[in-house]
Amino acid sequence: MAASASPPAISAPAAPPALPAPRGDVDLRRIPGRRKAAILLAALGDEISALVLRNLREEEVHDVSRELSVLSNVDEDDRLAVLREFLQTYEHRELLTAGGIDYVTSILLSAFGPETGKRMADRLLKSMGTDMPSVDSLRKADPEHLAKVLHREHPQTTALVLCHLGTSQAAQLLSALPPEVRADVVRRMAALDQVSPEIVNRIARSIAGKLRILGESSLEAFGGVRAVAEVLNRVEASATEEILVQITAENPALGETIRQLMFVFDDLMHVSPEALRAIVSRVDRKLLTMALKGCNANQKKQFTSQMSARAADMLNEDMQALGPVRIRDVEEAQQKIIAIARQLQTEGVISLQSAADEKFVD
Repeated sequence: MAASASPPAISAPAAPPALPAPRGDVDLRRIPGRRKAAILLAALGDEISALVLRNLREEEVHDVSRELSVLSNVDEDDRLAVLREFLQTYEHRELLTAGGIDYVTSILLSAFGPETGKRMADRLLKSMGTDMPSVDSLRKADPEHLAKVLHREHPQTTALVLCHLGTSQAAQLLSALPPEVRADVVRRMAALDQVSPEIVNRIARSIAGKLRILGESSLEAFGGVRAVAEVLNRVEASATEEILVQITAENPALGETIRQLMFVFDDLMHVSPEALRAIVSRVDRKLLTMALKGCNANQKKQFTSQMSARAADMLNEDMQALGPVRIRDVEEAQQKIIAIARQLQTEGVISLQSAADEKFVD
């Protein structure tokens, strides 16, 4: 009995044909990977597309086929840009790796069958264990370098990565992203709910690999509006306001929710005198001097009114003696005071609710 024929190999042309350039600039980051694949397959035609699909995994075939089924009215510039990106990738294929865990797993399954192949693949993964790049490797990456990789990724990928970083690193990364994508990334962060750790680690491995070129099964909750508010609290004030303006213009409810969850230094002007007095007593005088250096007279008076006359005079003298200071240093001092205020609230010592919003009963 003759052996069944294996799928014919797809041979790429030795010299990719030249393509006309798109008429205008096309931002390929706005085109999801599945749609790019669908546009490419539609351009290749039925016969070659069928060969390509036979070499993909089942879930990949499903995703691309679904995208193809709804593909219509593709802009010519988008089509040309996708084709040019594919040809450029082909020309630099030495940067691509033909391996990876998924690739090895598919070979083991084909060679030894589903049961034995899966057992061998699981044993391989277990033996590699901690050697595999994970989201922890991204937490150790420099935000500037990470931004250079992520600015070419889909905003959803960037949002997922941001939600798995510490708030300080996430704030630095968000600030390093191009201004035109920040609001979109923040919206996607706010919409994230539950993500499979397997997907997170797969993305982390991909990003970690690109960083190198540059220089459990349960669901875990990440992201959400509160995470966005905490990250934005650490981003430069002007960039934060720009992001919030864009979000509010497109989704007023989301923008207002984020603002309500954020707490900025100016909000300390509206807490009760007792709360402000507790904050002032906990803050180091040098830190308060730097933070108030960037405030107006009324704001300074709000704080000094909670001190003794001598302490207030000494603080004013310190501010005058300080001379010109960097805005960045002032904002850093203010953020530290906000952190102290939040800690006092966590301890139950104060409430950061606006005094005007407090409700009373007779």
